[in-house]
Amino acid sequence: MQYALMIYTEPGQEETLSEEECEAAYAEYLALADDPRCVGAGQLQSAETATSVRVVGGRTLMTDGPFADTKEVLGGFCLIEAADLDEAIELASRVPAARLGGAVEIRPVVRR
Repeated sequence: MQYALMIYTEPGQEETLSEEECEAAYAEYLALADDPRCVGAGQLQSAETATSVRVVGGRTLMTDGPFADTKEVLGGFCLIEAADLDEAIELASRVPAARLGGAVEIRPVVRR
């Protein structure tokens, strides 16, 4: 089954890490991307670059910035192939953001 790991981080979190901590976290992200269960992954640009789109009454409305005002922002994603939720949780626990003040949301991918 495929799962999406959505990686949420606190803005500015990287600036609080030492150079060694940043390099270690980057190496962990690369190791996860190299895991054969990882189907695809990507880091997103900052939330300030987001554009939210809604259609209301047939009109397309655009707003600068992310959809929700939250403490954490979606910083990246990873699409994985896992046997079950337990395996997906094991992979998500390897994401540095999960232990550096952020969170990783796991969602099964709908197959049609």
